[in-house]
Amino acid sequence: MEFDPDRTAVVVVDMQNGFCHPDGSLSAPASEDVIDPIADLVADARAAGAKTVFTRDVHPPEQFAGNHYYDEFERWGEHVVEGSWEAEVVDELDGEADHVVEKHTYDAFHDTELEGWLRARGVDDLVICGTLANVCVLHTAGSAGLRDFRPVLVSDAIGAIEDAHHEYALDHADWLFGEVTERADVEFV
Repeated sequence: MEFDPDRTAVVVVDMQNGFCHPDGSLSAPASEDVIDPIADLVADARAAGAKTVFTRDVHPPEQFAGNHYYDEFERWGEHVVEGSWEAEVVDELDGEADHVVEKHTYDAFHDTELEGWLRARGVDDLVICGTLANVCVLHTAGSAGLRDFRPVLVSDAIGAIEDAHHEYALDHADWLFGEVTERADVEFV
């Protein structure tokens, strides 16, 4: 699968200590396992001149206080709190992004500058990797598709809590709004 580096961004979703490090409160071993394939993908993208965007899921301590329904702390427990070690990108990837998006929900486009940043740079295609497959990756990729970006999910560079979650997310994305490929098939030309 070939991508024009001038019109492509690799979007790395939530590769943070809280999700990918064994000491993280929502650590998933499969999320740690995709660090190296993501680092490889990012290095190839940067060498070719494609943009790289990292998202960071960050929650101010009082974000959900007074909410009617949406409360990630109630669902998941307190995690990736603003200013914490958990909220930082894993050391293996830190400093590799052209742009970092701080988001406060599962969707990296919701109430962020991501769409404007991509459009201002002429990006049409998004090569998406990161974690978790059926949560932030899926919601970000779906939102990208609805905004007329081409979301391509890199199956072996996406973490999940369970294999069934990974399979569901990729099948759903491929069927409804995007495409799925493997790392070895991504080429920047």
